[in-house]
Amino acid sequence: MNLPSVSIVTPTFNSGRVLALCLESIRAQDYPKELIEVIVADAGSTDETLAIARRYNTKIVPNPLKTGEAGKAAGYKHASNEIVAFVDSDNVLPDRTWVRRMVEPYADPEIAGTEPIEYAYRPEDGAITRYCALMGMNDPLCLFLGNYDRMNVLTGTWTGIPVRQDDKGPYVKIEIIDEKHFPTIGANGFTARRSVLSQCAIGDYLFDIDILYELYTKGVTKFAKVRIGIVHIFSGTFRTFVKKTQRRVKDYLYYSSLGVRKYPWKSLDMKGLLKFVVYSALVFPLVIQAAIGYSRKPDRAWWLHPIFCVATLWIYGWAKITGMFAVKEMDRRGWSQ
Repeated sequence: MNLPSVSIVTPTFNSGRVLALCLESIRAQDYPKELIEVIVADAGSTDETLAIARRYNTKIVPNPLKTGEAGKAAGYKHASNEIVAFVDSDNVLPDRTWVRRMVEPYADPEIAGTEPIEYAYRPEDGAITRYCALMGMNDPLCLFLGNYDRMNVLTGTWTGIPVRQDDKGPYVKIEIIDEKHFPTIGANGFTARRSVLSQCAIGDYLFDIDILYELYTKGVTKFAKVRIGIVHIFSGTFRTFVKKTQRRVKDYLYYSSLGVRKYPWKSLDMKGLLKFVVYSALVFPLVIQAAIGYSRKPDRAWWLHPIFCVATLWIYGWAKITGMFAVKEMDRRGWSQ
């Protein structure tokens, strides 16, 4: 097929620590330069983020609402190419053929979007980044709910949600079959036809899984999981992990209260949720899971699993309790990537 043009949207907010790695990996792609535009949607960075973005000749657009989801929406509205790729500032494309391989499935007119099937595992990365790569998720609760979307060493699958799968070699063609249960497709390297995204009512925010749900309601159900990875430099410290988890749950509660979230999260797998609570309360089942993971892919990062599960339970539980009394937007001042 003729190679399609690609708009890469990258939200930033004090992302100087990681942005150059991201943009350098994009510049290194074995893809016609004239067919790629990079749009940085910045939320008012005060570090070297904008200087780095200018150095790589990106198109910089403002993101006054500051969240990553608002940045995706702002960047998308400035995208002019056939394919829109959402690559976060803490993502690194691990292969020079990444863009080429991600657009290959679009030769099939039924494919609406593509996503890497795994997080690339690199021994040189920090322990938290390696743990998330091994788990195929950033939130350990998703392991118990099954709604993750990257290869997981413990389960040997990229999701626990039932989907139709057709192995095409370089990628797996999938079809979403349950309106109440979706893999968390849509972040960290997700690409989609701009003509497909235009069917969605994208306002000030673009929430990944909500877009998938809205597309499903319009009969758009077929995507591709490409047999390639993407690096997600998740965080460097336990404190950062806690802050990101707090942000995720507080944002969900706040934007749900505004009525802008669409995915039916209330239809969660309650058995999976109960299992997560019990395992986290007892701890030793989590240690067993970590030991199984270590036996399959030896890495000391596995021993973060019990710690992160217990921390996630406490963060979610406390956010739910406090959210019963007051739900407000999380303060982004001083935030950095």
